[in-house]
Amino acid sequence: MDEKHYLSPLFEPRSVAIIGATERENALGAILVANMLAAGYKGTLYAVNPKYKSVQGVPCFADIREVPGKVDLTVIATPAGTVPGLIDECGQAGVRVAAVLSAGFGESGALGAQLEIDTVRIARGYGMRLLGPNSLGVARPLLGLNATFASSGALNGSIGFVSQSGALCAAVLDYARPNQVGFSTVVSLGSSAELDFGEILDYLVWDFRTEAILVYIEGIRDARRFLSSLRAAARVKPVMVLKVGRHPVGSRAAQAHTGSMTGDDAVFDAALRRSGVVRLNTLTQLFSNLKGLFVHFRPRGNRLAIITNGGGPGVMAADRAGDLGIVMARLAPETIARLEKVLPTHWSRENPVDLVGDSSPERYARSLEALLMDDNVDGVLCLLSPLAMSQPSEVARRVVELSKTSDKPIVTCWLGDDACLEAREIFRMARIPSLRTPESAVDLFSHISSYYRNQQLLTQVPGPLEYEKAPMRELAIGLIDSALKDRRTILRRHEAQGLLAAFHVPVAAMRVVHSISDAERAAAQMGYPVSLRPNAALYGTRLQHLSARHDLASSVGLHLAWEELTSQIEQHLPEALGAGLCVEPTWHSPYARELMLRVWRDPVFGPVIGFGERSLDPNYWPDRAVALPPLNAFLVRDLLHDTHAERLLGPLEGMPAADFDALEHLLLRISDLVCELPMLRSLEINPLYIDDRGILAAEARIEIGRNARQSARYEHMAIHPYPTNLVWSWQLKDGTPVTIRPIKPEDAEMNQGFVRDLSPETKYFRYMSALRELSPALLSKLTLIDYDREMAFIATCLENGQEKQLSVSRFNTNPDGTSCEFAIVVADAYQHSGLGRRMMEAIISTAYARGLTSMKGEFLTSNERMLRFVERIGFVLHTDPEDKTLKHGTLDLAKANARN
Repeated sequence: MDEKHYLSPLFEPRSVAIIGATERENALGAILVANMLAAGYKGTLYAVNPKYKSVQGVPCFADIREVPGKVDLTVIATPAGTVPGLIDECGQAGVRVAAVLSAGFGESGALGAQLEIDTVRIARGYGMRLLGPNSLGVARPLLGLNATFASSGALNGSIGFVSQSGALCAAVLDYARPNQVGFSTVVSLGSSAELDFGEILDYLVWDFRTEAILVYIEGIRDARRFLSSLRAAARVKPVMVLKVGRHPVGSRAAQAHTGSMTGDDAVFDAALRRSGVVRLNTLTQLFSNLKGLFVHFRPRGNRLAIITNGGGPGVMAADRAGDLGIVMARLAPETIARLEKVLPTHWSRENPVDLVGDSSPERYARSLEALLMDDNVDGVLCLLSPLAMSQPSEVARRVVELSKTSDKPIVTCWLGDDACLEAREIFRMARIPSLRTPESAVDLFSHISSYYRNQQLLTQVPGPLEYEKAPMRELAIGLIDSALKDRRTILRRHEAQGLLAAFHVPVAAMRVVHSISDAERAAAQMGYPVSLRPNAALYGTRLQHLSARHDLASSVGLHLAWEELTSQIEQHLPEALGAGLCVEPTWHSPYARELMLRVWRDPVFGPVIGFGERSLDPNYWPDRAVALPPLNAFLVRDLLHDTHAERLLGPLEGMPAADFDALEHLLLRISDLVCELPMLRSLEINPLYIDDRGILAAEARIEIGRNARQSARYEHMAIHPYPTNLVWSWQLKDGTPVTIRPIKPEDAEMNQGFVRDLSPETKYFRYMSALRELSPALLSKLTLIDYDREMAFIATCLENGQEKQLSVSRFNTNPDGTSCEFAIVVADAYQHSGLGRRMMEAIISTAYARGLTSMKGEFLTSNERMLRFVERIGFVLHTDPEDKTLKHGTLDLAKANARN
């Protein structure tokens, strides 16, 4: 585990070569050289162009292979057709990373796409990383690195900015400089042919200079890697994402620009919420949030208090809050009592708090103090109109002083211009967000409260099976296999109902019959009234809208319905008669609500669950909320919160409340089904009936398909469920039962206690430092993992009825996708108990099952006990050539797994 990140040659290059550098005015190569010189690059800069001996005073060489010394980063600014050959030359010269700024690749048609494929293939052949093509470049202001052709350089700061659009990068940089917004890193991905969001985000998480991350997205290529990296970033740093392509026209434009897939915007939004990030929709919101991105407060919720010295702006802010679903805080009686002592007798005694036009700085400050003390208030919007007696600058100073005593978000909006310039500067220096309109200020608060909500969603780690009764998975797979053998991709009615029943989804009792006499016997056993439906899958045929016959109250009605249905089917689709008809009891309830549930495959994020009020039009579903599985109870409640249907489930006039628990269990069961059946392509339950006594999936359509290849169990999921299949029971030598399981976010406190109780020697050997305990950011990173690229197992036992951690082992997959780094630590009291070896066996078998071939580790030479331990397991050790105090070890996972 090197001290430097593997992308350091891109973001911290010791030497840069610009291929295509030129003296020609306004040429791309000339702008790049000028920008690097103006930024004061601290490394060694070279130019490459056979026409020059020097460019703007920078030594110039005819070929990259002639450059003396090792080049970390090359920036290519030549026509697209020359790029594959130049990449080959860079590989021969040992260049680590190439940034291709040229356009004319995958976004330009078949010829460009082939050029892009060739470029990536050549780069990978040399182990070279590739940024772009069609990139604006990369900037690291602290290092004086400005390898971009933006007209404005970036100020040094702590925002990491990642963008697929070079034009947007340039616009943001131009806005940021006069507004004193600084960046740790600016990187334009362009077409993301090789380096994509995932690895760039991983670097920004690792980079201590980056405190917050801003991302502009048009489309993505690898959904699981993207979400995994985004969730990892959001665990430790605030992340805001501007995603475009919300409508079909925009999606097509975005895909044409980058060649990446965009998918359904509602699904993308659901993915971002699960990732713990804040979504922005407009450039205006982006610029507004740049001002509030670094404010150090603790987001709490969405209950907003508004304080104003004029009624109009307060009403405008309240209206915007209503539009966004922001709750106007209900002031506590104690707060109203405090305000009574400060405000005129005729004040409104409610939120917004109108201080009246003659308000003084003292009145403003004491009122704001009262609001900040109120537990019902999650944040405060401070509005001020520059009236003759309002003293905008003095009020701003009082607000700044009060902000130091509270960790609640404070957003300010001083309306006007000339009279408020000094106040805005006061807020800027204090890092308090200052907006120019009430609406934009409320927008900013909505993003702050969204961050709080989405961080709660991020910490949810549902298992694939979230309910206590195990599904009959093999029965469901058998139904699917049988249909696929018959070359059917849509299940028949009885098969669809059987598959749902296998996952304990409530369905109607059913009997498949092939004659009227069978139908009569079934109806007599069930009891009239009954319904009669075709069993064959008629979707996509001329009979797909063929109506079932309901409320058949007698044998006579059943006979007539049988003759009508069979006649229609025989006339238009006679082969469907062989599947028979279905007799079912008719379901009646005076208190029923009609809902609808759908599952489909998004082209980017895979399986998606949609839920809402029933729509009779298959192409129009206005009341729809979507979520990515897996779900748990918390996520189900969040899904329902976004629908009008939630309000229908409560008590209505003359109707008792619906059985919410039954709905929750059904949604959890559908989540289980989606996780466990990768062959599922789509599912629709319409209608889904619910009343005060329970829930019923009345009609279901299920489409299936074969998987293209044999894949890991949950590879079809964008978010990996908690791996319950990797929980093992074990015993210590004294018979103490031990559970070895993957770590969860809820284990953070226990994990902190485990580290705190380690001896100084054990801490030093594990962390190579004398740390006392884990920082909150590191603790979050170690306990909230994605179970895909990384895995951590803990061993626990019960002590006085409480779970106690005994050990932890983990591995992280390296960027090469074939190797991983590992770490292990065992509590001092449980060393030499065999537990360490068992924990190593857990990560070895899991890493091998993931397709990894080798495991690597780094050890202190003085840690002789650890060196003997890993050699017994099979690690091959060698001393670090640059640091004799370190040894590196490599384990062949195939051999180690065979020995276990």
